[in-house]
Amino acid sequence: MQLITDYQNEFVAFMQEHLKEREPKNLYDPIHYILNVGGKRLRPTLTMLSTDIFGTDYHKALYAALAVEIFHNFSLVHDDIMDAAPLRRGHPTVHTKWNLNTGILSGDTMLILAYQYFEQYEPNIFQELAKIFSKTAIEVCEGQQYDVDFEQQAQVSTDQYLKMIAYKTAVLVGAALQMGAIIAQTTEENKQKIYDFGLALGIAYQLQDDYLDTFGDASFGKKIGGDILQNKKTLLYLKALEKGTPEQKQELLTLYSTEPKSEEEKIARVTELFIATESHTFLRAQVEAYTLKAFAILDTLDVPEEKKNILKEFGSSLMNRTI
Repeated sequence: MQLITDYQNEFVAFMQEHLKEREPKNLYDPIHYILNVGGKRLRPTLTMLSTDIFGTDYHKALYAALAVEIFHNFSLVHDDIMDAAPLRRGHPTVHTKWNLNTGILSGDTMLILAYQYFEQYEPNIFQELAKIFSKTAIEVCEGQQYDVDFEQQAQVSTDQYLKMIAYKTAVLVGAALQMGAIIAQTTEENKQKIYDFGLALGIAYQLQDDYLDTFGDASFGKKIGGDILQNKKTLLYLKALEKGTPEQKQELLTLYSTEPKSEEEKIARVTELFIATESHTFLRAQVEAYTLKAFAILDTLDVPEEKKNILKEFGSSLMNRTI
């Protein structure tokens, strides 16, 4: 989509303009590093797109878009520390390239920087932006804690898992879109509907991410099978337990509770079990179902049809992505 590419390019140029060299370098260099190692710029693009869709110049959304992108990357820096992840987008993670303390402190600074960019807006808009941002930031932290808890929790339900990914990932997608609506000063109904659209789309996005973590390739930018090695109870795992034979279920439980002799053998065998139980097929169906749910919400939005089609095309591209 050329329009989306244009948004992304303009956002990156704006971000580079505002990422000035600052001291101390060991605090700010890691921030510049993580913001420059790529990424799809999904969330800031949605903030700009939402502002445009509701009839306002999307350039007015650039500061909010930058705040969203910095916050998102802050959460990744700290998530990578908690997951002991060596790679992010195919590059060394911040705590790997520098050290653990730097990762924590630079991440903290990013959170504060994100808030500062909202100060560019007039008081009434600032207040609305800060309110949704604060709510979302807390929910993202709650989602991360659920994710950590699930690793040690004996049983996790599908509903619990979906709530976790809604908080950890989808609420920020919804908030990014709602911020654009706030800047455009559209109706309260539109603000809520665009948030709900983003929430459903964000869940689909995370489920696709879970699928690619096991069934993706090197272009995905993270170690394939990382979720398996961390014993994450993803929807793939939960559905495999539900649909597997007693023998398959016991083997899966054993693989997720004992130290593997070989990481690669564990990844390969768990992947085989996911395929044998058809949990991968179920997951792909869920990605499609949540994407269609997002589109159904979009159909009720009070904007021209051509604007809705831009978001539908964007959503379809996320559903079918490989990176």
